[in-house]
Amino acid sequence: MPHNVLIILTSHSKLGDTGKPTGWYLPELAHPYYVLKGANANLTIASPAGGKAPLDPSSVEAFKEDKECQDFLKEEHLWANTQKLSNFVGKAKDFDALFIPGGHGPMFDLATDETSQRIIQEFYESGKIVSAVCHGPAAFVNVKLSDGSSLINNEPVTAFTNAEEDQAGLTKVMPFLLETQLGKNGAKFEQANPWQEKVVQAGKDGRLITGQNPASARGMAKAVLKALEMNQ
Repeated sequence: MPHNVLIILTSHSKLGDTGKPTGWYLPELAHPYYVLKGANANLTIASPAGGKAPLDPSSVEAFKEDKECQDFLKEEHLWANTQKLSNFVGKAKDFDALFIPGGHGPMFDLATDETSQRIIQEFYESGKIVSAVCHGPAAFVNVKLSDGSSLINNEPVTAFTNAEEDQAGLTKVMPFLLETQLGKNGAKFEQANPWQEKVVQAGKDGRLITGQNPASARGMAKAVLKALEMNQ
């Protein structure tokens, strides 16, 4: 049977007080999309506000030579009318996994969104896979399980690193540094060299999967598929 995957996109479109736009990052949805669709997965896309989820225009420019990204831009209907995230509270039984793409947007909304945190908790405690790439793991930072423990406590994870944020020139714009905060909340942070692929699989039954950066998005999606097969 095809797997059902809930994709959670950011609704946040402003890059701090810079006056510049942000949102979700093109290859971090495009590359996993083709991996998952290639396995005939059913994808449902939601965001905190519902409706149009903002695509970071800088990612369109940065990946203008990437064929999958350019092909994916023709699928605008996927993010132009996302479902409201709150509709999926209590619906973990209807899915096999959730996935959160990055972009700087999640640092400003999903990191503190209580609905997102509840859904992630429900999925994980229902035996489902929870995954995120780049800044997507910001959504995991404050997730608590039913026993009060942190989802990421003592778990190996990766995400966009402090070095990468510094090289991107956005350290001072961020509400917090993702690598630092994951560590403060108990995660065992792992990383490759800046901009190199890194995927970490951890958690109960290998159901907590994270990718470091845009280069890790495809590999993270492949790890999700493999975990789905193992957990059938």
